Amino acid sequence: MHDEGETAREAAPDPAPPSSGLLTEIGQLGRAVKQLFGAQMHLLAAELGLARSAISWLLVAGLAATVAGVGVGLTALGLIGVLLADWFGSWTWALLVLVVLQLMFLIGAILLFRRCMHWMSLPATRGEWSAMIRDAGHNADARSESDKRREERS
Repeated sequence: MHDEGETAREAAPDPAPPSSGLLTEIGQLGRAVKQLFGAQMHLLAAELGLARSAISWLLVAGLAATVAGVGVGLTALGLIGVLLADWFGSWTWALLVLVVLQLMFLIGAILLFRRCMHWMSLPATRGEWSAMIRDAGHNADARSESDKRREERS
């Protein structure tokens, strides 16, 4: 008989432990989610820091490339000038030919610019530009409104 009582106790589980076990698991889940999102936030902060640094370095690299490009261009003009001076036998004629070449290049760039501005003024393009500017204005307004709301909550 003593054995039957022990089996009955073993067969009837205590309802309190599963409930506290469930609460423990929910608590663990909450901590895990908090840790996961905390790690995601740290990752996002690190990526934003890298992006800010990359923008600065991109600007520096662009400036360095511009300076190097101007240097290469001036060197090329100098070499062409020397070759023209040797060919013509006169520095005056060599420099005059260089001026004419540079003026032709400048006039070509101006004509290309004017042609592109003409394309931009066509009716379909004007419609696209106005729609793009309108969308950009609405996006900027929406961002400023959401920023104001965030500041008010803080």
